[in-house]
Amino acid sequence: MEVMNRFIAIKASIDGFPQESEFEIKTETLSLSIGVGTNQVLVKNLYVSIDPYQLNRMKSQSSSQSAINFASAIIPGEAIDTYGVGRVVESDKPDFEKGDLVVGLLTWGEYTIVKEGALLNKLDPMGLPLPHHVGTLGFSGLSAYGGFFEVCKPRKGETVFVSAASGSVGCLVGQYAKLFGCYVVGCAGTRKKVDLLKQELGFDDAFNYKEETDLKLALKRYFPDGIDIYFDNVGGEMLEAAVENMNTYGRVAVCGIISEYTNNGKRAAPNMLDVVYKRITIQGFLANDFMKLYPDFLSTMMENLRTGKMKALTDISYGLENVPSAFIGLFRGDNIGKKIVQIADE
Repeated sequence: MEVMNRFIAIKASIDGFPQESEFEIKTETLSLSIGVGTNQVLVKNLYVSIDPYQLNRMKSQSSSQSAINFASAIIPGEAIDTYGVGRVVESDKPDFEKGDLVVGLLTWGEYTIVKEGALLNKLDPMGLPLPHHVGTLGFSGLSAYGGFFEVCKPRKGETVFVSAASGSVGCLVGQYAKLFGCYVVGCAGTRKKVDLLKQELGFDDAFNYKEETDLKLALKRYFPDGIDIYFDNVGGEMLEAAVENMNTYGRVAVCGIISEYTNNGKRAAPNMLDVVYKRITIQGFLANDFMKLYPDFLSTMMENLRTGKMKALTDISYGLENVPSAFIGLFRGDNIGKKIVQIADE
């Protein structure tokens, strides 16, 4: 028995703002019988993650590509790996049986052959929707949890600024900070997102950065007593403005720099005198750094979701053919919360 697998690939390296014409749907034939002794698992993909960092993997050259396996270069014409949830079709691994729900490294495709050693775990949904396990309970959630508690090292009553606060990570960081007892302000790119942050997610305040002519003055207005913690998802001018408004011993956790991904010439230039004299810590991190925390994170997040203390924001598109437009939409700010594409029905 065979199955036709459609998957998304790039035609060539992408070195600017991504366009739909730079992606293609390719087709391959997969055998439904996994060879004995291969330790492989054939998975039907249900939900797949759409993440901005993938653009750095599509570039002809990026320093990120040699830093960690998860960020290695994507080869034009080949399937693109991503985090996702699926169902086992066939398995040569004793721990996986046909019909099992699984979570791990799948592809932007209809099926994935998961090879020996690749990240794949059985999934118990624990009463929560499957998309939650792609983002909020996956790497986006772990980035928010580890980035805030381990990198920012918050203290109750501190002031926290979150950029791209309605995105997959920022929306969770703001909620964690509020629960912890901090004063939290977020920024986003539309009035609708600003209202969501204040009315639905409990941020103390929020603003539309597109309506501000001077970001440094804007942050001075929202933080008259300065910023203790800046959770950075965008880089660029926002990082410069935040550093100018940081308090002594302020901490900047750099989770992403989406404003710089699509423009190779754009670079943040924070005032280094501020960094020195205010003794500011600026630290980059990856979700992978916090794998030891995963059990703690999972139990905390599950409890917060079940009790309604935190909300999971998911933004779902449907159908494999919509993966490129969903991905490009990230760089236009189209998404609210975690962007996911549903590939097939559960």
